[in-house]
Amino acid sequence: MNTAFAYLTREPALNRRFQITANRLCLHASTTEQALQTLTALTPHWPQSHAVLLSLMRLPPSIKLLSWAWPENTFLEIPQQALTIPATQQLIAHCVQQETPLCLAWYDGVSPYPDAPWRFSLVDWRKCQSPDAAPGVALAWGVPSRAAAQTALHHFAGVCGWFFLKEALPNTQCEPAPARTTVLHLIALLQQDAEIAELEKVLKRDVALGYRLLRYLNSPAMGLRMEITSFRHAVSILGYRPLLRWLSVLLVHSHDHPEMPALSQTALTRARYLERLAAEFFDADEAEALFLCGLFSILPQLTGEPPEVSLEPLTLPEAVKAALIQRDGPYAPLLALAEASESASPARLIAQAESLGVASAMHNQALLEALEFADQINQ
Repeated sequence: MNTAFAYLTREPALNRRFQITANRLCLHASTTEQALQTLTALTPHWPQSHAVLLSLMRLPPSIKLLSWAWPENTFLEIPQQALTIPATQQLIAHCVQQETPLCLAWYDGVSPYPDAPWRFSLVDWRKCQSPDAAPGVALAWGVPSRAAAQTALHHFAGVCGWFFLKEALPNTQCEPAPARTTVLHLIALLQQDAEIAELEKVLKRDVALGYRLLRYLNSPAMGLRMEITSFRHAVSILGYRPLLRWLSVLLVHSHDHPEMPALSQTALTRARYLERLAAEFFDADEAEALFLCGLFSILPQLTGEPPEVSLEPLTLPEAVKAALIQRDGPYAPLLALAEASESASPARLIAQAESLGVASAMHNQALLEALEFADQINQ
């Protein structure tokens, strides 16, 4: 590991309806100065769709951090363990004067804390399962399972972490949602270069899917100067490759479980992150394959089936299948890097990034841009 480093990892915060309410960004930096340099460089790419809880992990927060132009949606975490450190006490006193909102992190539920503008608190679920003494909006952190998360949400305003990736969604073996069958059919037709008339026929049979396509094309994000009113027009305007991409994104949204926003954010962030890094390692035409690799990496959690089974209905490049099924091939190391950015510990991420030659600046920018991409699509 380099002596000077600063790598971001992330985890989502979910409310009682399992919607994304904040993104927790953990900056693992060698020094406060390195952290400040990294934050300044990342300011143009800072995510805006949700509140951001920013942790410096093992670095004690100090007043030096206030030299960064803090985005309005970003709340600095003050670890409970740092409350006795003079530099952190000085920072808190300044935040009290300026009414700068903060987040109390890793709170054990019993220790005293100073009066400060605490907007959020992360309560360590392993030590305390009640938010009664916690300041601000209390989120349970360190929740190990879906069952524990459901218990926590009876008391806390939300939960923070990756519990939803540890097991498949319940009842995933039942008959899939009707739209999913149609989406798979359309993906197969597109991969066979079917005629537009054939695609139009399938879209007309699924009113909800057709509506979502027309709404997507007529949204301000598309920036089209004309209104799209027919499926034939929609397919011709969008084109086959963009339509295949849109359907692939829709496929991971085709489950109606409450945890879908979190799973979808994970899939889309991985997909965009891999696509973003593709230019550094592969030819331009492989970026789409890497996007699909990240997108379909959550299918086992979504379907409750092994990847070789859940991927069977899809015609995918062999490199994508190798990465997702055997964890092998040219795309596997980048997929492992994307997954490592979801760990609270930076060791695996840093080791994987250094083995691939991915600089911290490249990783951090790609991760933030991917996260904002995912959150904008999910809104």
